[in-house]
Amino acid sequence: MNFIKKNIIYIIIIVIVSAFALIKPLRDFVSEQIAMSPTVAKINDETTLSDEVLNIDLKGINTSSTNLKNLRGKILFLNFWGTWCPPCRTEWPTIEKLYQLKKDKMEFALIAMQDQEEDVKKFLKENNYTAPVYIAESPLDPKVLPVAFPTTYLIGKDGRILKKEDSSIDWSKNSVLEFIDNVTK
Repeated sequence: MNFIKKNIIYIIIIVIVSAFALIKPLRDFVSEQIAMSPTVAKINDETTLSDEVLNIDLKGINTSSTNLKNLRGKILFLNFWGTWCPPCRTEWPTIEKLYQLKKDKMEFALIAMQDQEEDVKKFLKENNYTAPVYIAESPLDPKVLPVAFPTTYLIGKDGRILKKEDSSIDWSKNSVLEFIDNVTK
């Protein structure tokens, strides 16, 4: 008993070290934290949108209804916006210009969020916008659920996120057009 009291700290340390060595999930977690380098699989999971994530039924406002996963196979411009959102409205002319320039090279899905269908139709008509607009009819996966508006993804043919913007940008500027030209080759 005296031996245990004198060596309790050493016994606890040996038990803890043994636990890390013998329990694989714990070992992986600790080594990932120490190395501060996520695994390749984790990075791929976080940067790729699977068919399950993209399984969103879309009601077409100025185009046919579809499921978002059906738009895979080309580069996908996926934008979450609302008529009630000033930065979204500011961004729209540049999106329309991008759509006119690149509609043959990529797919477009602009999903109106927290909006009434009539408000969206009125907005599109008043501004003569033709880029395909939808309203989601099924829940969004948390992986793509926007926390800010507008939120835009450029998604590769394989579902990999090539670019994500959580703010309004000029989608018709040369650097964006060059980037799209490079990824659509």
